[in-house]
Amino acid sequence: MRTVRLLVVSMVFAAVFAVSALAQSASGKVGLINTYAFADTKGGITKYVAQLNKLSAEFKPDETKLNNLVKQLQALEKEIQNLQKQMQVKGSPISAKTVQPKVDRYNKLKRDFKFQQEDVQARVESRRKVLVNPILSDIMKSMQAFAKQKGYSVILDGAKLQESGILMAFDQKTDVTKEFIAYYNARPAGTATK
Repeated sequence: MRTVRLLVVSMVFAAVFAVSALAQSASGKVGLINTYAFADTKGGITKYVAQLNKLSAEFKPDETKLNNLVKQLQALEKEIQNLQKQMQVKGSPISAKTVQPKVDRYNKLKRDFKFQQEDVQARVESRRKVLVNPILSDIMKSMQAFAKQKGYSVILDGAKLQESGILMAFDQKTDVTKEFIAYYNARPAGTATK
């Protein structure tokens, strides 16, 4: 009977020590990264910033065209409002027939703007997939290598967690954004992380 108790006690101690040893070896660091900082023109990821700038430059003429349409819409809307105010004045020579062609033109211009805006957005998204997504994929692979090299069990996107209200506060020591950006930018151009 005594031997059985001794055996049971020994197994309990062995289990406790095994669990505690496993817990110690499984513990790791947690890091937070602000992915929005990747696009910072001064301290961001240079390849990523360069591709974003290239994308922006490609669609600059479209952006200018859309901005001009917005200005035309605003001017036409103001003109219509002024005509409608003048129409309210007793004895005004301005009638609904005078205003209606401008309203029709405004509505057509608004439809054209919406169509062009959606077209530009679709083309930008398509081009973004070609220019930016490969770099984002490489960044994620590099983050895996970074985490492994630096001993991080988990790296979380702190900006998105904070934005969604999940992350309320954190110790700045866990923010590894600058360290990761320096790590990524230090790699030779064209280096793909495996």
